[in-house]
Amino acid sequence: MGKSGCVRTCVSGKWILPGIAWGLFVMFSGASFVQSVAAQNASTAQYPSYPSETPNQFEPRTDSFDYVRREVMIPMRDGVKLYTVILIPKGARGAPILLTRTPYSANELTSHDPRGGEETNAAPSSHLGPILNGYDNATEVIVEGGYIRVVQDVRGKYGSEGDYVMNRPLHGPQNPTPVDHSTDTYDTIDWLVKNIPESNGRVGILGISYDGFLPLMALVNPHPALKVAVPMNPMVDGWMGDDWFHNGAFRQQNMSYIYEQEATRKNDAKWWSSNYDDYDMFMQAGSAGELGRIRGLEQVGFWRKILEHPAPPADRRRRGRAVRVDRSERSDLDWISRRGRRGALARWFPATS
Repeated sequence: MGKSGCVRTCVSGKWILPGIAWGLFVMFSGASFVQSVAAQNASTAQYPSYPSETPNQFEPRTDSFDYVRREVMIPMRDGVKLYTVILIPKGARGAPILLTRTPYSANELTSHDPRGGEETNAAPSSHLGPILNGYDNATEVIVEGGYIRVVQDVRGKYGSEGDYVMNRPLHGPQNPTPVDHSTDTYDTIDWLVKNIPESNGRVGILGISYDGFLPLMALVNPHPALKVAVPMNPMVDGWMGDDWFHNGAFRQQNMSYIYEQEATRKNDAKWWSSNYDDYDMFMQAGSAGELGRIRGLEQVGFWRKILEHPAPPADRRRRGRAVRVDRSERSDLDWISRRGRRGALARWFPATS
């Protein structure tokens, strides 16, 4: 111990203060770590003597986050895997699961701008609430209730495998395959309750518009773990009262939606503007059919169905979703559609009659 009362350390025969010694230790050990990483990069570099400064695999340190994010591919009964984002509150035990299935990107719906902007796929927040503060997320309920939030891409969209069909019908005359949104929801819930140890095995599903149609499908042959379904503004009868036709009148404004939703898996192809006022665009084309032809929309399967059925098809009544619910087992909370009361009530009355 020196005159100052500080412990001294001998390095290479010289006495130095312990703070300096610790700094040298950190420096040398850190240098060793950096050299190790550099060696790994150099082993795969095009120019080993001057390797990339980007690591082969970067692992973000998110220990300070109040939630854990997991991204998984959940297998369906036909082998197709669906991309699913799971957000678990840090320290959760016995927590309920709140599920939304969507054709609008599970990643974007769980990556809202934490500063309140319109951006999706934004830089993450260390807090769960800000990244959920947007479409289809009952943020206060999720955060304050301690829910595990799960959002899934439907088959054929964004990160999920399989084929996409607009409002995929239930297995039957309009869908000869063994899978539909009912079976996909069942298989998803079955996987979630078996593979999320932080959950209590109870699941709710909610959604708006197209995402509201999907909770309706979950009520057909529902999984026993499904305890509540909340279809808000659900799409039910597109040929009569919802998105595609209003009492037989085609809604031309949806041509851009059909184009972007079905042209590519990730909505990469965008409908372009040709006039300041869309009215002029439609008038110059002369008809919706001609506008679709000019823009190549006939390549899209759902547009061809629209052209084949400019009037409600004879089997239109089968396209309405009437779902019977045993209310002793689960709740079905239904909000009236902003598109018109037909969406919600056309489903409600047959289900309760």
